[in-house]
Amino acid sequence: MWRQVSSTRRFVDTGNFPFAGALHSKSRSSPLLSVGLILLGAFLLIAYAYSGHGIFGGNKEALNRVEGDFSCTLEVQRAIPILKKAYGDSMHKVLHVGPDTCSVVFQLLKEEETEAWGVEPYDIEDADAKCKNAIHKGIVRVADIKFPLPYRSKSFSLVIASDALDYLSPKYLNRTLPELARVASDGLVIFAGQNEELSWWIRFFVQTSLDENEAAFKKFEQAASKRSYKPACQVFHLNPYH
Repeated sequence: MWRQVSSTRRFVDTGNFPFAGALHSKSRSSPLLSVGLILLGAFLLIAYAYSGHGIFGGNKEALNRVEGDFSCTLEVQRAIPILKKAYGDSMHKVLHVGPDTCSVVFQLLKEEETEAWGVEPYDIEDADAKCKNAIHKGIVRVADIKFPLPYRSKSFSLVIASDALDYLSPKYLNRTLPELARVASDGLVIFAGQNEELSWWIRFFVQTSLDENEAAFKKFEQAASKRSYKPACQVFHLNPYH
């Protein structure tokens, strides 16, 4: 049976297209007025796009955020103590996959007896010197996760992915999920936004033959309850391939 850690689903008001009512009004208007309204609406749409909020203004920061302007990568850092309770010794060799992975890797390295690596799926132009040094040492790699990961099978005890899968098309999601499971030996944890329903994710888990890690799920729930921790992202616990 598939379950997820309870979380609050939020809805965002997407608003209306400017002048939609005027353009679709049944009342009669002069051709000149109609053309003027269309041109003004097009101008505002272009200005909105290039301002950094529309489709042409997409950047790493926008991709790194989930509904409600919330980052699941930040949620991973909050959840590290809970994950340690749930996975125990399986936290000794961890791979994080997702934007701002350096922040997660550095947080994991603060834990006792924990080694950590990261895969950054986006550009690192704005990375600080510490992160660039980690990339130089090979602790963090910049890689397109739509293609095979640069690691051998079962290279890591636990693989954690956040804000990395939400934006993949079904075609690439069916490729990337098996890759994440391939490089894990004990477990795969996915922190996903609230954009998709539980059934949407289950469909891909079934298609890629991934089963729920029920033991880890129960331990995570128990630890979360004791600490009054409520994740803002959907959290899925999966078994790796055997």
